[in-house]
Amino acid sequence: MMTTSTDVLAARAGELDAADPLRAYRDLFIGADDPSVPAYFDGNSLGRPTKASAERITAFVTQSWGGRLIRGWDEEWYDLPITIGDTLARVSLGAAAGQTTIGDSTTVLLYKLARGGLALRPGRTEIVVDRDNFPTDRYVLESVAGELGLTLRWIESDTRGGVTVDDLQSVVSEHTALVVLSHVAYRSGYLVDAAGAARVVHEAGGLLLLDLCHSVGSVPLELDAWEVDLAVGCTYKYLNGGPGSPAFAYVRADHQQDFVQPIWGWMGRDDPFAMAQGYEPAPGIRRVISGTPSVLGMIALQDTLALLDDVGMDAVRAKSIALTEYALDLVREVLIPLGVEIGSPEDSAERGGHVIIDHPRFEAVVQRLWTKGVIPDFRAPQGLRLGLSPLSTSFGEVCTGILAIRDELAD
Repeated sequence: MMTTSTDVLAARAGELDAADPLRAYRDLFIGADDPSVPAYFDGNSLGRPTKASAERITAFVTQSWGGRLIRGWDEEWYDLPITIGDTLARVSLGAAAGQTTIGDSTTVLLYKLARGGLALRPGRTEIVVDRDNFPTDRYVLESVAGELGLTLRWIESDTRGGVTVDDLQSVVSEHTALVVLSHVAYRSGYLVDAAGAARVVHEAGGLLLLDLCHSVGSVPLELDAWEVDLAVGCTYKYLNGGPGSPAFAYVRADHQQDFVQPIWGWMGRDDPFAMAQGYEPAPGIRRVISGTPSVLGMIALQDTLALLDDVGMDAVRAKSIALTEYALDLVREVLIPLGVEIGSPEDSAERGGHVIIDHPRFEAVVQRLWTKGVIPDFRAPQGLRLGLSPLSTSFGEVCTGILAIRDELAD
């Protein structure tokens, strides 16, 4: 079989980079030009830091924290979970102000939203989730179901696809209290029809909770228009908030008055500085907050939001599609002849910002790739996941990485 030469493939990647309207944004990220990491394919697990964030964090430590000290809480920090949440909602979530807050981990916020959502549907006995959802989602819901004596209804979804509207239609009923779905499947990258899912769930009288961890910052979202009830997501992937940066929670405005989450803390109480006896939830989205938020953990997130605001999510999505389409074209040309299979939807309309490819040797191959600075991640049983962060990934990087995978398999 005739194969295209490496030089020709590299030249094609160079042409795509030259024509990329977002190419200049790559230079705003630390390490994007580091020759020791020629291909970073894990932006959907941990995004690169921005150069602006390094400056912002330094200034925060020396000026805001070091200079203002405790005064910073009164001057800015106390409101940061809400103010940054509003910016995130406007830039990336398609949501009006007053419905989003930053804080806690994804796991903790998922627990809060699940428990609060279930309390809005008393008398209903079932939680719907798919078996290929991210492990944390499944584990948290198993815990909640056990606490409350509820039944988990499992969807047997296609591991190379995801949960469809028809899948939902077949399991929701008058017993359904809550449906929890990942908007983009963590393994396959399948993109759920969120509006269709919300419609089906609401027709059955239930609530829809979306996990946005693998879509926020790479896929345009319209939470308000889709009539999603609740949503949670992390900020360290496509939002580049840094390792362990706090997650976010969205509670639709018309649910907030009756929404009560189970972890009661002083910063989520009405008039918290009164230090009064008894818990009375704060009005609005602040009631989702429990304890003192991680101010330092929210700092870097602001710079990526500024970039996304400048670029626009439609342009980000166009670059994301172009990167994943190019990656799949290369996979077809140089990896499928070596026994690799595509484990993601091949229609970009059904796919988020990453793709996964399968081969029995990938678990061993990924370790050798990492030593060469080619960094994908492995997902059992035999998947190599290519997370292509639109603002920091070049077409040349994609070409270099996939050719390195080819060389390891051919060795």
